[in-house]
Amino acid sequence: MATLVKPRVQSEVQSQVQPEPTPRRFNVDEYYAMAEAGILARDERVELIDGEIITMSPIGNPHGAGVDRATDLIVPLVTGRAIVRVQAHVRLADDCQPEPDLMLLARRDDFYSTEAPGPADVLLLIEVADSSLSYDRNRKLPLYALYAIPEVWIENIPDRAIEAYSNPVNGEYTESRTYRPGETISPTAFPDVVLPVSQLIGAAPVE
Repeated sequence: MATLVKPRVQSEVQSQVQPEPTPRRFNVDEYYAMAEAGILARDERVELIDGEIITMSPIGNPHGAGVDRATDLIVPLVTGRAIVRVQAHVRLADDCQPEPDLMLLARRDDFYSTEAPGPADVLLLIEVADSSLSYDRNRKLPLYALYAIPEVWIENIPDRAIEAYSNPVNGEYTESRTYRPGETISPTAFPDVVLPVSQLIGAAPVE
């Protein structure tokens, strides 16, 4: 005699379907807790982007020189009017805390000792991009636009140019321009601060 097999009901079938794996995302508090616990080394170059801990590229000589040149040029021109912060974090959201190479921040008497600067505090943000050029353009730049950072410069080391992005609207920068040696560039917040692009970029490498 044939054995009748009871068909499984839909709910039984669904209960056996395994959910798709999803990445475990972190917030800023968890990020700091991992650093305190030693899971992230104190000298490890990482940043928190949309809940993901991203390992940043090592700082090579051209990158380091680009940061130093920008700092050397800008600091004397904005002293007393803005705070220049180098390779430190900006808190965009509870799960997003990138570390740009240089920022001009709104002046505060406490120098942000009690809380991290946020999007509304940033006047200009600069990323020096060598091997990180694609990452800075395609991952970080849209993020800065989303959180309405008013102006971003990408110092494009391979092409010896400054890419300037401003006026974020609905998560996109609506104005952009590329500046090259022989031209000057000024932050929108400080139009009187005139910076020669050739001094920001430095001399062309010797072939």
